[in-house]
Amino acid sequence: MLKGLALTPPVVGRISIGRVVEKNGKRLPEKDDQFTLTTQLQNRDGWILHPLNESLRKAAAGKLRSIPVRLLFNEPDLNLRAEYSLFDRETGRPVCVGNGEQCRRVERDGVVSLPCPSPDGCSFGNSGCKPYGRLNVKIGDDDDLAAFIFRTTSYNSIRTLAARLHYFSAVSGNLLACLSLELKLRGKSTTQSYRSAIYYVDLCIRSGSTLEDVITEARELDARRKGAGFDQAALDVAARMGFSNGAFEDSPEEVAAVVEEFYPDAGTDELEPGDTGKADPINPPALRDKLERKAALLGGAAA
Repeated sequence: MLKGLALTPPVVGRISIGRVVEKNGKRLPEKDDQFTLTTQLQNRDGWILHPLNESLRKAAAGKLRSIPVRLLFNEPDLNLRAEYSLFDRETGRPVCVGNGEQCRRVERDGVVSLPCPSPDGCSFGNSGCKPYGRLNVKIGDDDDLAAFIFRTTSYNSIRTLAARLHYFSAVSGNLLACLSLELKLRGKSTTQSYRSAIYYVDLCIRSGSTLEDVITEARELDARRKGAGFDQAALDVAARMGFSNGAFEDSPEEVAAVVEEFYPDAGTDELEPGDTGKADPINPPALRDKLERKAALLGGAAA
């Protein structure tokens, strides 16, 4: 095994709630109010849609706001990895990654471990460090050991997904990988979003089912898997070792796209696709000023 290379679940597609668009010669993230499933291939128009995107959209009979999924692992933190992350916008490489207690930071002499006070209390990371989560889920039955990945910098999505994973693990007796679940897009308004709708991702039992039914089915599936020799505990151990094998999870090929989509230039006042938990995580005063100017103009027109 190559040391320094994080071994992550094989990814066959992406789940997003936004996209990157070109405006005035710049590529900027743009939010959306529905899911989109893509492959890992891009063309000049952006990410190429995955075949499941169309089939799920037809079944939804409208906007795709829920996706039936299963999880790869029983351990919640293996399915969702969330850290405070700071990227170099020029090179696309991670600079510092921490969990609020300890961080791994790239310095001149290599990667060092340091205390992590979280972005609000860190002078080093106050220029763009924020939570960054990656959720792996299975969609369909083509490959039991491959996944779609959902990336987000939304506090609401990360907090909700983490809570759901730990709750479902607790009530099912640690059978997360056997539960029939669905990703659901939820909306809400806050004072910080100026009453406009913001969207975040939740993890629920599938529509039409009860929690008791889902747990019963999970126990039956777990028994069948054990009877066939499927060792879920060993899979979780292998995944944990793979994640810990590298200092940073995202590969050099991925980080450029991650930075473009989730860590845009500081001058951007757009909402990031995965960061729908705040009105403007990069430059809130610019958005506030923009809205105030708009209100002033409307007030002047009314006068």
